[in-house]
Amino acid sequence: MAQAVEDWYKQMPIITRSYLTAAVVTTIGCTLEIISPHKLYLNPIRIVQKYEIWRLVTNFLYFRNMDLDFLFHMFFLARYCKLLEENSFRGKTADFLYMLLFGATILTGIVFIGGMIPYLSATFANILFLSNSLTFMMVYIWSKHNPFIHMSFLGLFTFTAAYLPWVLLGFSILVGSSTWGDLLGMIAGHAYYFLEDVYPRMTGRHPLKTPSFIKALFADETVVVAQPGNARFAPPRDHQD
Repeated sequence: MAQAVEDWYKQMPIITRSYLTAAVVTTIGCTLEIISPHKLYLNPIRIVQKYEIWRLVTNFLYFRNMDLDFLFHMFFLARYCKLLEENSFRGKTADFLYMLLFGATILTGIVFIGGMIPYLSATFANILFLSNSLTFMMVYIWSKHNPFIHMSFLGLFTFTAAYLPWVLLGFSILVGSSTWGDLLGMIAGHAYYFLEDVYPRMTGRHPLKTPSFIKALFADETVVVAQPGNARFAPPRDHQD
């Protein structure tokens, strides 16, 4: 059993493995009170006035208490982050990392701006961690890239992957969970999907070019294109550099 888990972990692509490891280590550290969540959460005032820049990163690593909800999000992180990196971004690790950075920036910007809007500031002030939102963003993007895959929800009904984000959002509503994290993830995911997939097809322009310094981090990466013959995917993306 331990060997199987170790093999599964080692076979993960580098970004997925790194993010999953950082998330698990951070959450365990907070659970054991080695790390204080008060040092990690997104606090615009302390970031701007106290220069606690690390909060821009650490708020994406903490998934709250190690309970069923934590396992649920770890499953989605490991599954959909891995699927994206191995399929849609196969051989394009730099582009995948840039997608995560873009999503994190959009999410952080929404919280910062929302905190300055009257009547909404109190709501956004309660959004302390964006880890769930970033995970949901990956689920949304995966569903857009693989809209025809058939899925089942708890064995109750089947649907295509295009509706996965909406099914999960409905489930959050049914169990009484806050939907803000899911909604923010959908907004960030749609922003990336539109700028990366829709806008280039409409205009021939590609606004989300991965910066050269990020590409340099993976300059030695071997590009491999593989697509299962029995799987149905969304139409290929037409990128114009």
